[in-house]
Amino acid sequence: MLTEERYAAILEILRNKNAVTVIELTEMVGASESTIRRDLNALDAMGKLNKVHGGATAIEREFILNEDSVSVKEQLNVEEKKAIARYAVTMIQDDDFIFIDAGTTTRWLIEYIEASNAAFVTNGIPQAKLLMKKGLKTYMIGGMAKPVTEAIVGADAVNHMKKYNFSKCFLGTNGIHLDYGFTTMDVEEAMVKTEALNHSYAGIILADSSKFGKVTAVTFAGIEKACIITDKVRNDKYRDATIIKEVL
Repeated sequence: MLTEERYAAILEILRNKNAVTVIELTEMVGASESTIRRDLNALDAMGKLNKVHGGATAIEREFILNEDSVSVKEQLNVEEKKAIARYAVTMIQDDDFIFIDAGTTTRWLIEYIEASNAAFVTNGIPQAKLLMKKGLKTYMIGGMAKPVTEAIVGADAVNHMKKYNFSKCFLGTNGIHLDYGFTTMDVEEAMVKTEALNHSYAGIILADSSKFGKVTAVTFAGIEKACIITDKVRNDKYRDATIIKEVL
């Protein structure tokens, strides 16, 4: 097993167990104790885990500094995103007036929408194209286009949204944390997400399990402000903080 593969395996084990010993890791990863100890030292130096005597514990917060492009995000956790989207689409009713956020999981949501009389507002350029392709009633907010996420953001977008009152909004997020809430990478994108939640009867976050425990630059809502649809939750504390639906 390559070094990066071992790192990924160790971190996945920690996400499930929260604490693990060196001996357990040697059996689960299939590497020697000396190799596992070196891996733990390296991952601890990178801030990916806490190395303790005889093993490691999961960190409570992982701060993310950089955002992947849409093309990269599209390749990550695809089956989980599909499962989340398939459940989320069952929540859409014909009389809904819905805001759909930019993001790769919300794009899958639109893929699964059948014929509907619901009306949709979006700040995602690909989302708007998909909605129109399906013949759905589509509105797009105006503002500044952000290339990395293919989203319309900023003060103009927020002002455009103030006249709307949504029955539901479906949003993506870069991180979910008990203390820091739902976070995204920049202020302008956070403003749109906050406004969508403030003008929605029901706020729904679509996020695969890799987003839990991560924190990015800007909080757009506390964790209690929206329910979450995800593939699975590894930490029971999140279930106590808000409504969560697990789909896998």
